[in-house]
Amino acid sequence: MNKEFFIGDIVEMKKDHPCGSKEWEIIRLGADIKIKCLGCNRIVMIPRNKFEKGIKKIIKQNKAQEE
Repeated sequence: MNKEFFIGDIVEMKKDHPCGSKEWEIIRLGADIKIKCLGCNRIVMIPRNKFEKGIKKIIKQNKAQEE
């Protein structure tokens, strides 16, 4: 899996959120990653290593910020 993520990427996680959605939008990057559930708009911050283990695929990648 590509370990390069950008703000605005839409990713699918392996586990469902309690609202039933698996799709998340990345809204902050760093040692911790902040993601927003696209089902209920809940915001969660998780460590990068837990995020990388829990991601299933990148649905839409936002490469506009690449230089």
